[in-house]
Amino acid sequence: MNKTKVIISGLLIVIVILIAMNFKGDSLKPLPAPELAEGVRGAYGIDKNIDDQSIDNYLDREDTVYIDLRMLDDPASWENKGGERELTGFIKGFKVIPYPFLAGFSQEYRDQKTDENVDGLYDGPSLFQLSSDGIYTANYKESMDILEFVFPKDKNIFLICGAGGYARIAKEMLVELGWDKNKIYNLGGYWFYEGKNNIPVKNTKHGDISYDFWKVMYYNIDFKTLHKVN
Repeated sequence: MNKTKVIISGLLIVIVILIAMNFKGDSLKPLPAPELAEGVRGAYGIDKNIDDQSIDNYLDREDTVYIDLRMLDDPASWENKGGERELTGFIKGFKVIPYPFLAGFSQEYRDQKTDENVDGLYDGPSLFQLSSDGIYTANYKESMDILEFVFPKDKNIFLICGAGGYARIAKEMLVELGWDKNKIYNLGGYWFYEGKNNIPVKNTKHGDISYDFWKVMYYNIDFKTLHKVN
């Protein structure tokens, strides 16, 4: 009799687990297709339906990766445009990989930022080189492996940065290199986020300003360990 009860209890546990798994799968609603916002935000490539104001409704999805493209400490003078050089916080669940480490900036982008009074854009090593005719060439043998690991092609990809610019050119790069544009969303900028899932990094508790970068889930690309393409 006791053996029978154990078997029945075990079956019930399995059934409950299966029901929970099915329920979780059913609750994962399809995402709206990427669609450009109107006005200036659309010019930055920011999505109309999923952006820095609505992202809290789309967190914790197993079919999606969440990527913040800001640098921990950007050399560019974003404060001249009302932004921040330092990564002062991030949205829960987002991992950080700086766009400037992925590919170089076009001369058009640099000129645009100069016109906006932003100078000092990163000019160090990057995984890919962007030519004047819009072609991306790998600088390292590991470049594509890193890109495919961080941005899996079988997932939806949510991109965010400071105001939307890095996210726009990152999406352009991924699409040019073979990613599905209908799976990539430019959410806009963390600088405009007012949701409930903010993780602060800027710290003033100890009398001065410091940054708790240890909180950040960060893809550390050590270019010194990579193998250059000859």
